[in-house]
Amino acid sequence: MTINFLRFGIVGAAALMTVSPALAQDEASSFSAGVTAGTLGIGPEVGFRPSPMFGVRGSASFFNVNADFDVDDIDYKGKVKLESYGAMADFYPFQGGLRISGGFRINKNRVNVVATPTTSVTVGNVTYTPAQIGTLSGHVKTNEFAPVVTLGYAGGLTKGIKFGIDAGVMFQGNPEAQSLRATGSLANNAAFLTELERERVKLNDDIDGYKYYPVVQLSLFYAF
Repeated sequence: MTINFLRFGIVGAAALMTVSPALAQDEASSFSAGVTAGTLGIGPEVGFRPSPMFGVRGSASFFNVNADFDVDDIDYKGKVKLESYGAMADFYPFQGGLRISGGFRINKNRVNVVATPTTSVTVGNVTYTPAQIGTLSGHVKTNEFAPVVTLGYAGGLTKGIKFGIDAGVMFQGNPEAQSLRATGSLANNAAFLTELERERVKLNDDIDGYKYYPVVQLSLFYAF
């Protein structure tokens, strides 16, 4: 249940570091506004850089994508709904475009999962027919508060249209499958519900390794 993304390289900032202090002062930019897109989704981003070494940013990101996966012999279709809101504090060690950032996101990302078996499959530890199971559905969530660290580049201090890139990780915690339900003839059967809970635990075990979410965001913004 992962999304494959292209790997991006971080642009070098050595040339911008040679700008003289007087020129940087003449063209210095404090505010920025634009759009960001990447593994967190797509959305607006605004920034404030009160000094050459420090800045802050706020953003919101949204996107939907489909991702299929299987647990044992059950094939699940997943719809990933990306939605998060965050703030970052930026440190520019060379007073140019290269930055080290830390912050957090209010993480409302979730995955809605659905499976409709067409042959007999095992739910928990027992095999059931398609009519007995019907459609299985549920959703997967992670921690709502998620710290983020990134390394990036943001175009230096000058005014105008800029390009940026940030790469790092969001610590979202262990994903957890919740509220797994069925619609078949045994939907309310106590023994079946026990096996359905075992199936939910299996689903949790299968997605347990995704508590670190990769962050690769590109940005296009205007500094003024």
